[in-house]
Amino acid sequence: MNRQLGILINRKGLPVMVIVGEPDGILIPELSRHRQADSRLSGLRLLHTHLDSSLLTQEDLMDMVFLRLDAVCVLTVSPDGLPRACQIAHLLPPNADEKPYIVYPAEIWDDVAFDFGASAMALEGELSRTGQTVSAAAREGAAILVSVGSQPKSVQERSLAELAELSSTAGLDVAGTVVQRVSQINPKLILGRGKLAELEVLALQKNASILVFDQELTPTQQRNLSQITERKVLDRTQLILDIFAQHAQTREGKLQVEMAQLKYMMPRLVGQNRALSRLTGGIGGRGPGETRLEMDRRKIRDRLSQLKNELANVRKHRDATRSRRDKAGLPIVSLVGYTNAGKSTLLNTLTQSDVLAENKLFATLDPTSRRLRFPEDREIILTDTVGFIRHLPADLREAFMATLEELESADVLVHVADASHPEMDSQLEAVESILRDLSIDTIPRILALNKVDRITDEAREALAFVHPDAVFIAAIHRPSLAPLVERIKSLL
Repeated sequence: MNRQLGILINRKGLPVMVIVGEPDGILIPELSRHRQADSRLSGLRLLHTHLDSSLLTQEDLMDMVFLRLDAVCVLTVSPDGLPRACQIAHLLPPNADEKPYIVYPAEIWDDVAFDFGASAMALEGELSRTGQTVSAAAREGAAILVSVGSQPKSVQERSLAELAELSSTAGLDVAGTVVQRVSQINPKLILGRGKLAELEVLALQKNASILVFDQELTPTQQRNLSQITERKVLDRTQLILDIFAQHAQTREGKLQVEMAQLKYMMPRLVGQNRALSRLTGGIGGRGPGETRLEMDRRKIRDRLSQLKNELANVRKHRDATRSRRDKAGLPIVSLVGYTNAGKSTLLNTLTQSDVLAENKLFATLDPTSRRLRFPEDREIILTDTVGFIRHLPADLREAFMATLEELESADVLVHVADASHPEMDSQLEAVESILRDLSIDTIPRILALNKVDRITDEAREALAFVHPDAVFIAAIHRPSLAPLVERIKSLL
């Protein structure tokens, strides 16, 4: 027939599927229904033929990794159909330092004495011994973080540390990380096939159900990765959108999040075969009709238009509130800064409020205003705003423009920064960049270096040298805020 043949064999030694392929390969169908409940692996091994003298290929090994086969075995076949050499490979346990699999030397086909069942049981025993639950179903919420880019690995690892904080805020359990430095991004999978195999094995070992990429994925990359790994694949933008959706409290915040999510989702809608997705087919319904994909996109466009109108009404209401405040003649001081710098804690301490303040990224999404009375019977409005972050998605920044418009009417901006954070300088620059984009970088600003109770005296002196105009505070200690209040009064 001049076709490759494949047999999938279960652990009882019984063939469960025979596959007839092409001369250069076979296509293995969906195997999820064959996976065992008490096993990390599929419980199947693959024996297939090669019609020439070639042994196990990289593609064979990738199939073994992604389909979680117990083993893969290739049998070379002579032109007259007789078996020749045999080569076997299987996955390695998680303590392996090299490749995620082992490939044995080829042997004459009738000399093979490999015990497939014992090999699979030993591998699963080792996985169980490491403390992981041996289950085909991955742990819900367990995630592997991935960074792929041309920057040095040290830069990528620092960015992954922030992604880990975002993941924790979103409720994920970070089970491991993968970093790959590449000169050129793979347009189909973002990372190379070899690294993808390592990622799959790590996810298998850690029982992770989610892959989170630090870079924004194209719709094609996300679709391909989901199909190959059979796991949920998220990127940084989706993660931030999910956090915003969890934390938005006001109607305005919820509208803005929904708007950003729809804009993100629209180009990622994928239809099935257009001929099969007609809504009006058959007798009495022939004609062009409307595909399901087109209908979904039209619904999203309609909803986006509705959201824009509702947000416009919210902005009118906010403008009216702002004008009433202006008539009262109270000066406005707005707190800005990187997410989790301590803005809400500072607001609570100064105004003796109970605004939500957590050690999480984006704990505050909705603007909060409180009155602050100075001893000289003078009042100001103190406003807390959403925290900034590097690589904030463009759609999200646009959607939250209404929230940030509060800053335009501010008389003074207090830029709160976390003095104990190793990335403080880059966080300062990220905030300044967004202020420039909003054209409000001309408003008088005070740099408040927060959390100084967590740094050494030497580090404080170094910061004072680099930022001579900064005010050092510890937002949780009210007495340390006196210099900041004096600076605000002098600017007003």
